[in-house]
Amino acid sequence: MDRPVEVSVVLPAYNEEHTIEGTVRTTLETLAAFLPSDAVEVIVAEDGCDDRTPEIADQLAAEDSRVRHFHSDERLGRGGALERAFEAANGETLVYFDTDLATDMRHLEELVKRVRSEEYDVATGSRWMPENVADRPFKRGIPSRGYNGMVRLFLRSKLRDHQCGFKAMSREAFYQLKDEIKDNHWFWDTELLVRAQRKGLRVAEFSVDWEPKGDTKVDLVRDIFGMGSQIGRTWWELSVRPRIDRRVTMAAGVALTLVALMLMTVYLDPQEVLDVMGAADPALVLLAAVVYLVSWPIRGLRYRDILAELGFREKTGFLTGAIFISQTGNLVFPARAGDAVRAYVVKARRNIPYPSGFASLAAERVFDLLTITVLAGTVLLGLVATGNTSALVDGLLGSGAGQVGASERQAGRTAAFVAAGVGVAAILAVVAIVASARSDRNFIRSALGRFSSDSYADHVAGIVEQFVVDLQRTAGRRDAFARVGVSSLAIWVLDVVTAILVLVALGASGEMSLVTLVAVSFFAVSVGNLAKVLPLSPGGIGLYEGAFTILVVALSPISAPVAVGAAILDHAVKNIVTVLGGVASMLSLNVSLTKAVEESANAREQAEPVESD
Repeated sequence: MDRPVEVSVVLPAYNEEHTIEGTVRTTLETLAAFLPSDAVEVIVAEDGCDDRTPEIADQLAAEDSRVRHFHSDERLGRGGALERAFEAANGETLVYFDTDLATDMRHLEELVKRVRSEEYDVATGSRWMPENVADRPFKRGIPSRGYNGMVRLFLRSKLRDHQCGFKAMSREAFYQLKDEIKDNHWFWDTELLVRAQRKGLRVAEFSVDWEPKGDTKVDLVRDIFGMGSQIGRTWWELSVRPRIDRRVTMAAGVALTLVALMLMTVYLDPQEVLDVMGAADPALVLLAAVVYLVSWPIRGLRYRDILAELGFREKTGFLTGAIFISQTGNLVFPARAGDAVRAYVVKARRNIPYPSGFASLAAERVFDLLTITVLAGTVLLGLVATGNTSALVDGLLGSGAGQVGASERQAGRTAAFVAAGVGVAAILAVVAIVASARSDRNFIRSALGRFSSDSYADHVAGIVEQFVVDLQRTAGRRDAFARVGVSSLAIWVLDVVTAILVLVALGASGEMSLVTLVAVSFFAVSVGNLAKVLPLSPGGIGLYEGAFTILVVALSPISAPVAVGAAILDHAVKNIVTVLGGVASMLSLNVSLTKAVEESANAREQAEPVESD
């Protein structure tokens, strides 16, 4: 039964069978030195332990009515366990500290007093105050200083130590902050302090004596991947997103278009582009653009089928727009950062979880790579069968492509090696995905366990597992595999037809047979696109042109100037269609980050903790 108490101390516990009993008893003894016995409670926030911690906590709760045990059948994370316990706590002053008692307990009275006296809303111990810097081992000290420095720099915190597990707050302060804190794991402590300062709450930081207990819990997965990403996420939410409105979003869309078009001139001679366009048959160039545009609704249909396998039913028009926006981003940002834009759009607008969004996108990429690998491989087999591989080798080595410039020749060589590696990787990926979809074995947690035993690693493993499961669901069923495969083939056939029309627009059809023109185009476009997978340049500009040029010259009677012009015009037509479609989609979908986040349904599914009597 709930009792009116003044101070609630929460002890987050995960597999603490060797320390929890001593910690609870020490806590009660320390509190009794400065508070009435019936004014306190100690809550063991046991977070899905798989050792004897639950049993010991139950026994302690049975022996002393001031002790309460909250059990969770699944891992909530350190922050999640703390938040649940605080919501159920009875005290007006809420306290928590690490169960290893690394912080000297003689500071507990000072911690409680600073909040209980109503002088401060939040109080935290600090190991990095000038008058009392903790003697920390190198393995602990360097990461801690670096982390706290990043928090002060990016999140504008005035505190020196954000992760000291020795904090207190008023009940009112907790309820002001809890709905704004997004992290459920180790970053919860930092986010609490940062958001408290941003709200203007009174935050006290005071030095404490601290002694490390046991080995460090600095963790590769949690501290590098997790904490760093959370700093970035919080910086975006607090410093960037509030400044983004519809006007800023539309201006960014226009700027994105201009940057994409300007980037096309970094690797290409603008005058050369104009000369090529001037010599081409405008009707055929326009037809090429129309053919390429037709492939985009098919991309939307394919993406719809992929998402349908994951249980999400969306309209083709919306998905086509999302793809346009992400591909426009890929023309501007390095390392295919535009892919994350699509995952964001479908998450914000349709509440498709990020793991599913990225898994669907990865499935799409795998099918793309597999399709163009098969296309390139089919032509290569034809070259082997007809004894024309020597021309290809001579072209790549340079002896057979004397008319081609050094930059295009080097790009062609690079593209050939990159394309070969990417093609092999694509085939292996498809084999692995289909094979693993039929297996009950899962190696993700064991693999991550080699680097991390932390609760955040479990969280990351869960996300990765969901990603893999979604990917397997898409590629594992024969009918889904066939349907998405056929649409992928249609997309890339139209891509090649676009290149063929550009070559014909420049008069290339009079220099070779239609069969040769088609075969050369399929091979050049496929290899060029395989090479673009590695982000060696934004949108693959430059690399694609070099690959296309060297292969066309090596395998056909087309002259180098025509091949270069066709490569430039082909890529320019495709990029212009992509950029214009991206801008139109941004306008029609009204992709404003602030509004999109507000419209997204981010309800957190939380199961109430079970209290043990």
